Parts: sequence; structure tokens; C-alpha cells
Amino acid sequence: QVQLVESGGGLVQAGGSLRLSCAASGRTFSRNAMGWFRQGPGKEREFVAAISWSGTSAYVASSVSGRFTISKDSGENTVHLRMNSLKSEDTAVYYCAARDDRYLNDRYYEKTSYDYWGQGTQVTVSS
Repeated sequence: QVQLVESGGGLVQAGGSLRLSCAASGRTFSRNAMGWFRQGPGKEREFVAAISWSGTSAYVASSVSGRFTISKDSGENTVHLRMNSLKSEDTAVYYCAARDDRYLNDRYYEKTSYDYWGQGTQVTVSS
């Protein structure tokens, strides 16, 4: 079993930046591909970004491309989401997710591709 703990959420003004982090623990020998999803008020949970365990494969949703960057600590199951130029529509609960696999599959943008989920961290962007 893998536990995921997110941190770094909060309240920020439009145009500002935040950095979310997610640390995986539990199965210390595991190497997990990881991702970020978000769920805004009254919306479905949607894909934001994903990265393989090695960091060599990474993807971001088109809605955040050029503003958000996903990265991870080398050799660790810790992933970060750097969010710049935040907009009010970025307001959501952000969830960290992990796969029981070091690689991303070709459906990395689907919730069903992930085996573990964090509790979420709130990001609120004020206009």
C-alpha cells in the first residue's frame, strides 16, 4: 500500500504562483509514476499533469500548458507541481495520484490509470 500526502495549497491572488508537493510512503521499495488531478466546484475531477518515476516522461494538460510544470526529486517518490500565472479557474482541490508502475501508460490522463490517491489540497485563486 502507498500513502500520498499533498502539501503547498492555499490562497493566492490571480497571477501569483504556488508549488504543490506530494510525498509517497508505505512501500519504500516501490517506484511509482505519479500525477496530479484537480476538481473544481461542481466539476468532474480532471487531469493536470503526470510524470514517470524516472522523470523522463512528463505531460501536462493543455489548459495549464505553459503555466504549470511537473517535476520530481531524483530517485524519490516525491512529485511537485509548480503553478504560475494562476487564474480563478484554477481554483480546485488538487489531488496527487500514483501508479503501481514506474511507467505511465498511454491513458495517463485517466483517473483509472492510477492506483493510489491523496486526500487533496485546496488551491483558491482570488481575482
